[in-house]
Amino acid sequence: MTYTSPLLSRPGAVEGGGEDSGVAAHYGEPLREQRALAAGTAVVDLSYRGVVTVTGPDRLSWLNTLSSQQVTNLQPGTSSELLLLTIQGRIEFDARVVDDGETTWLLVEAAEAAPLAEWLTKMKFMLRVDVADVSADWAVVGSTKAVDAWSGRLVWEDPWPHIGAGGYSYSVVEEDSHPGLERPWFEYLIPAAELESAVDGMALAGSMAADALRIAAWRPRFGAETDEKTIPHELDLLRTSVHLAKGCYKGQETIARVHNLGHPPRRLVFLQLDGSQHTLPAAGSAVFAGERKVGTLTSVAQHFEMGPVGLALIKRSVDPGEVLTVLDGDEPYPAAQEVIVAPDAGQVVGRQTGFLKGPHR
Repeated sequence: MTYTSPLLSRPGAVEGGGEDSGVAAHYGEPLREQRALAAGTAVVDLSYRGVVTVTGPDRLSWLNTLSSQQVTNLQPGTSSELLLLTIQGRIEFDARVVDDGETTWLLVEAAEAAPLAEWLTKMKFMLRVDVADVSADWAVVGSTKAVDAWSGRLVWEDPWPHIGAGGYSYSVVEEDSHPGLERPWFEYLIPAAELESAVDGMALAGSMAADALRIAAWRPRFGAETDEKTIPHELDLLRTSVHLAKGCYKGQETIARVHNLGHPPRRLVFLQLDGSQHTLPAAGSAVFAGERKVGTLTSVAQHFEMGPVGLALIKRSVDPGEVLTVLDGDEPYPAAQEVIVAPDAGQVVGRQTGFLKGPHR
């Protein structure tokens, strides 16, 4: 069933596409909306998102055994992020996690909700847990500031870009200067029936605004930066989604082996695109270094301050100083890369020198 937000009836609303279908891409003034969202004076409708709940006394210990994150002692109201991986360490699901003391809420992309609920249900065995896809009953609304009017509502606060307990940074940028700090991010859970009244009187921004701020914060998104081969190391997700010292879980061997002894085959980069064409290349366009295809543009947006920007997943071996070209059909877009994941990320055992200049926690 195709989702359509009631907020699409607002004046000027233009529906988004792809992963953002069902909500407004913008309400007529994308850059003004983006500026307001960044300033914390607007909120964004994310009600297409999937919401899966896990209840029962074994819920946290059970999720702990399945996932990359340490959540056994997750305190009510504390936000986290977990990954469910294949045996090869590839990302199957990426869930935002918050527990209210009785229920664990998993906020996911729309396409993840039904398969995640189905997969979790198959993994219940004899444990005291119940899984439900409640996406139809709940809406998600995003903001860069805590919303006073919603102080009693359950909220997930993005841990990005802070390095969590048991996490590790693959970035050459220190945590206190990471661009993600300029984008605090909150996702509020609101009953679907109350969505219109909850945002009454508030300025609205479209999904284009939220995505542009996400890209500028170097924040990977499931379904955009991920494909069937993605491992967390390639996206710097060990900082928020992986606890390197926790017990056994599916995919752990790959996580440990790449981190300690190897290198991820690809690395996420931030691209500052040439804006002279006054157009943007499409996500999915090929990225070239000279005549050699080296990767794929995964996300792209017009940022209200920086102009056209994007994220791309490229081969680890690409020289960080090389100017890249994004090719959309026959249209080339020169792009300067900014390193997110260091070319020598991983292989931390015995690390003394290198691009990362010593160990990160």
